[in-house]
Amino acid sequence: MNTKKYCAVLVGLGLVTLSACGSGSDGSGGSGSDKTVTLVSHDSWAVSKNVLKDFEKQSGYTVKVLKDGDAGQAVNKAILTKDNPQGDVFFGVDNTLLSRALDNGLFQSYDAKGSATVKPAYRVDETKHRVTPIDTGDICVNYDKAYFSKHKLTPPTTFADLVKPEYKNLLVTENAATSSPGLGFLLGSAAQFGDDGWQAYWKKLQANGVKVVDGWEQAYDQEFSGSAGGKKAGGDRPLVVSYASSPPAEVIYADPKPTTAPTGVSYGTCFRQTEYAGLLSNAKNTKGGKAFIDFLLTKEFQQDMPLNMFVYPVVEGATVPAEFTQYGPQAKDPETMAPAKIAADRDQWVKSWTSLVLK
Repeated sequence: MNTKKYCAVLVGLGLVTLSACGSGSDGSGGSGSDKTVTLVSHDSWAVSKNVLKDFEKQSGYTVKVLKDGDAGQAVNKAILTKDNPQGDVFFGVDNTLLSRALDNGLFQSYDAKGSATVKPAYRVDETKHRVTPIDTGDICVNYDKAYFSKHKLTPPTTFADLVKPEYKNLLVTENAATSSPGLGFLLGSAAQFGDDGWQAYWKKLQANGVKVVDGWEQAYDQEFSGSAGGKKAGGDRPLVVSYASSPPAEVIYADPKPTTAPTGVSYGTCFRQTEYAGLLSNAKNTKGGKAFIDFLLTKEFQQDMPLNMFVYPVVEGATVPAEFTQYGPQAKDPETMAPAKIAADRDQWVKSWTSLVLK
């Protein structure tokens, strides 16, 4: 899930945010020690302090974290620096960008301990083991319940609904060329309407007043009319491309907590996202990097993720907080797309989308 920025946006509320640390002179991490593991990730990486300390105590490694912007920026920078990487492990490449990372030789093979516990639906690259699935989530349109109640409107439920006249000038989405949820929404529409139909669909969305902004923070915090962490947002758009896990975040971070989530999910607009971690090809501390990837598949970390990064675990038997089950269940039938299809068409689709929507 990206390209998911609750730690930067809804947080500041007790979650641990790790300091960004650059690589040491030997590339093994900020300390230049083989007992330091440097993680490179997007800005939404977060873990509970006690969980990370458990890993450090049990493994003997110290973890340093380098955050490199949103998922797309982080992946691109990692590719550019692959010959002299900033760290040992990269976390946060998702299924929309995976082929770009693999095709550019970003990762080396490592079959993580615990990989057999990953649910089959999320496994990829099973012959070379260059990446390990870590979390999953659904990119979906969210709606502001208060707006639709006030205007006596039924919220949209499907992609097709969004082009109806009653939803004119109500939707804000992110740039598919710069944002992970924006790209996911584009891929979801392509999965729904096919190679020949998605552009016609976007022409209708454009005619119906869709607004496009650079990233999730701007869309959710500035343009969306719903609340952000229990605080009223300043925007005037009651529909926003976000995540199925946004409503539980709204409940958890509100003070006082509401009895129902102020936002809802249009489940017929969802696209399934999976995030991966990998051992960087030229990592200096490969042993420490492998130990850290193993840690990401432990139940302790998997069950810690939901309230830190608002994503779902991918290993068998890992549980999620009650708020997720109540307010943000996973989509039952999300749009999906085969990695090979994404690899073949993504760049051309983004180019066509940019020409069509941002002209």
